[in-house]
Amino acid sequence: MARTLIVLGSGGHTAEMLVLLSRMNPDTHGPRSYIVAATDAMSEKKAITAEQSRSETAPDKAFDVHRIPRSREVGQSYITSVWTTLVALYAAFALVWTLRPQLVLVNGPGTCIPICVATLALRMFARRKGKLVFVESIARVQTLSLSGKILYYLHMTDLFFVQWPVLQHRYPRTRYCGRLL
Repeated sequence: MARTLIVLGSGGHTAEMLVLLSRMNPDTHGPRSYIVAATDAMSEKKAITAEQSRSETAPDKAFDVHRIPRSREVGQSYITSVWTTLVALYAAFALVWTLRPQLVLVNGPGTCIPICVATLALRMFARRKGKLVFVESIARVQTLSLSGKILYYLHMTDLFFVQWPVLQHRYPRTRYCGRLL
């Protein structure tokens, strides 16, 4: 079993991640910890609903949901987002340190960046092993999202999946996985 940490984001990010998780074996990817932004009640509800429906076929599989502050709210200025990003990083470090994930799955919400930074820092400095996997949103056809660009250009992921062949050609370190939806 690989303790799995999943970052959910508002709207389409959560829907895509839950589709991906529905195709994964719960016997090998668990217990699962979901991370949502503190202001994102909808993603938390969707994660709980997905886990409850999964528990009908795979009982006794543990999961939990954790909230961290957003790095940046929609419309927030970049200057004030420096402080909120530092607060989110602090929360992410504490959470990743406590949960000790072996697999971290992200797909682009801004909430994923502090989690990714914390995962890599703890891997380097505390000798914590944990694979970091990014799956770019299906909505990104021509270019990577901002989160995707940050993770790609800083070489932060162990695996980087895209859902369109154009992206795989444009960004050669990615892997084309086809469309999830």
